[in-house]
Amino acid sequence: MLMAKDTQNTANGSDRILLTGATGYVGRNLLPLLQQQGRPVRCIARRPGRVLAGTDANTEVVVGDLLDPDSLALALAGIDTAYYLVHSMGSGGDFEALDRKAARNFAEAARTAGVRRIIYLGGLAHDDSALSPHLQSRQEVGRILLDSEAQVIEFRASVVIGSGSLSFELIRALVERLPVMICPSWVRTPAQPIAIRDVMQYLTSALGLPPGESRIFEVGGPDRVSYADIMREYARQRRLRRLMVPVPILTPKLSSLWLALVTPVLASIGRSLIEGVRSPSVVRDKSAMSVFDITPAGLAEAIRAALAEEDAQLAVQSFAKLADSHPAGPGHALSHSGNRILDSRTITVPVSRHQAFAPIRQIGGATGWYYGNWMWRLRGLIDLAVGGPGMRPSIRRPDNLNLGDRIDCWKVVAYEADHLLRLQAIMKLPGRAWLEFEVAGDRGSSTIRQTAVFDPKGLAGLLYWYVLWPLHKMVFGGMLNAIGKAGRARSTDDRQG
Repeated sequence: MLMAKDTQNTANGSDRILLTGATGYVGRNLLPLLQQQGRPVRCIARRPGRVLAGTDANTEVVVGDLLDPDSLALALAGIDTAYYLVHSMGSGGDFEALDRKAARNFAEAARTAGVRRIIYLGGLAHDDSALSPHLQSRQEVGRILLDSEAQVIEFRASVVIGSGSLSFELIRALVERLPVMICPSWVRTPAQPIAIRDVMQYLTSALGLPPGESRIFEVGGPDRVSYADIMREYARQRRLRRLMVPVPILTPKLSSLWLALVTPVLASIGRSLIEGVRSPSVVRDKSAMSVFDITPAGLAEAIRAALAEEDAQLAVQSFAKLADSHPAGPGHALSHSGNRILDSRTITVPVSRHQAFAPIRQIGGATGWYYGNWMWRLRGLIDLAVGGPGMRPSIRRPDNLNLGDRIDCWKVVAYEADHLLRLQAIMKLPGRAWLEFEVAGDRGSSTIRQTAVFDPKGLAGLLYWYVLWPLHKMVFGGMLNAIGKAGRARSTDDRQG
């Protein structure tokens, strides 16, 4: 861990750390780092099940709600240091009032429990600018936490660059969807974007600060850029051509209404974010550079790392877990994870896991795709016409699969016998596509999870997916049902044999 300069870690290694906001973006990134350092952590969450899957033996999870003062005493008992990483902006309604109430409840409970230090992440802005309600609330929370009588270490961060960061996802959505962007004056507001990994280093390094007075540290990357510059760099790395047309008339309010049309997933929080970007988020107080031994990454490196981290996570993460963490609405199979579109559906069959997986292992080639084979062949002909490989003969063993095997227009990128098959498309697409089958169960019953993931590239990728969505819906649903039927038939054949 990067320690604060010229200081000793005064915290006892056995002192338990409380983590609030463990299910939020920052908390999800911070918890694994604290666990890797061997620190005992206690997480407070309204829905503990969303946290437990990512914890180790040294981490406990308690039920609690910062809006319920009675639930905080147990959570804060024996706590030396607490991370305050909660925010109500995405909850709708009067988020300022909710944040105020939560901070007051927490400060009072922390004072009663004798908490020594609170580490808080807020937003970077200065009092001499017209602050938005969002930024006013962030700074008000920092002042309220001082009532705890603990040492409050407040980090005020500029735009956080990382997959899942609200600001980054907003920028990504605009660049991906709009070949021509009408840019109001607020896109020229200066900022010092900071990579999420550097934010994590500041948060963990704060544990090594000596006891003493409360401090506010302004943190940002080395590049002072506008929001338009961030968009251009993202477009460059994604190889997207984007035309930006500056106009003087779009106010943040009008921009937020336009945003709701372009990025409806972010519409509920977009206005609050846009109102906040009117205020420059640049570092004036550079004391963080002298206190912490951290060299933040520049904008290009931060975006590159965010995109690379997404690919790394996708390579090792179960698509089923990815879909579960970004659930679709009732009656829908589609959900979103960052820029990616997920189509995930399940079926339960009264057969063993081996029998349920057998049809999956034989998919493609002479067996076909169990549903709409003529559509798969037509798709292959279209791919050939545009210069792709088409539905070429499969290269695989008939009774098993190995990494790198080609199955028609797909390549095997992950395989576990009787459990998992993940395919990546090798056909020409305006984006990247994967198809995963995961089987779980026991001898008498198995659940087959089929998940298609599409990473669209720009507006062309989005149009491709949604224009073909009726066909995708029919093919994916029919394929899964046919695989389940084939598994039941396999079970019948095994019994008769």
